[in-house]
Formats: sequence, structure tokens, C-alpha cells
Amino acid sequence: MNRVTGNLARGDLSAVSGIIVHQTVSDTAAQTLQQYNGTDSNGAHFLIAKDGTIYQTASLYKMTYHVGRLRSKCVAEGQCEPTSTRTTSDEEIAYIRGLGPRDRHALERTKPAGQRYPSNTDAIGIELVGNTIGPDPAHPGELLFETVTAAQNRSLTWLVDQITIQFGLDMNVIYRHPTVSQKTPSEASTANWQVRS
Repeated sequence: MNRVTGNLARGDLSAVSGIIVHQTVSDTAAQTLQQYNGTDSNGAHFLIAKDGTIYQTASLYKMTYHVGRLRSKCVAEGQCEPTSTRTTSDEEIAYIRGLGPRDRHALERTKPAGQRYPSNTDAIGIELVGNTIGPDPAHPGELLFETVTAAQNRSLTWLVDQITIQFGLDMNVIYRHPTVSQKTPSEASTANWQVRS
């Protein structure tokens, strides 16, 4: 693994509740690493090149901005805890669905880990080098990401294994970026962190 420095650290990461898998919207690791060195850059803790080379770009004990505005986990699961003003799960789901992305994110941030998706404050991010290749026929108006390479998936599997062991995480707290945030649906759709030889 290669360790490189960038301008990604945003403060202490006091706990880790999950892993978010991304794609970069770039063609090479060099392009992404150059972006990571910009002022106020956003990015993940790790970058995996198309040949499978892993770069650690931030300390695992530092927060980076890589998630964005959270989706609602309870809405995705179809079961939300009612509040004092909304007495059923269905009422709570309808309320959350009616919120805009900013307000929904603000609500999700008030929830403890486990009741919401991991966020910048408690997630390790892994970026896979990969660009968009044109329109996504499955999602009109969206772009389609290129397929993750076999070498990237092997490295991703190894890296996820190391992180889950180090932080005592279950495999069910690893998410593709569009699952947890308002992102391009095909991002990391071909990522596989369970490749076994």
C-alpha cells in the first residue's frame, strides 16, 4: 500500500460505523491524487487504481468529506420510528419523504449510528478509479460508470477485510455511495468487496 498526503483531513474521526465505496469520475489515480492536493479538497481515505494499487490518502482517525447529504435509512428499510407528532411508521416515512435533501440530511444527522447511514463523521471512504462512459440506459438523465476492474475488486476485498477487522465492523455496514447519499445510481455498482479466490 502506498501512503500519500493530500488536503483531505477535516478533523478527528472518533468512531467508525461503516465504509462507503465510491468511484472517482476520473480516468487515472494520478488525476485523482492531483485533485486531492487542491485547497479544500473532498475525497476518501483510500484510492484504488485500475491496476489494484491501493493508496492511503488520509489517516483512518481523521474525518474526510466523501459522503454528502444522507438519504434516510429508515425510509429505505420501510420502517421508521414514529415521533411524538407522528404516531405511526407510515406517517414518519411520509414526513421524511416530503423533506428536501438538506432538511432530510439534517434530520438524519440527529440519529445515532445504526439508525442512520454512516456519514462523514463516522465512515471510512474508499474510492475506486473509474469514470462515467455515457448515458445510463437504466436511469434516464443519469450517467453510467465504467465497470470496476477485477484487480480493483480484489484489492477492495482485501482492504475491506483489513478495515472491518481493525474496527470490528460487520459486512452489513459497507455501502455503495448512492445507497447512502444523492449520487449517480451506477456509481460503484460493479464494486465487489467479497471476492474470494
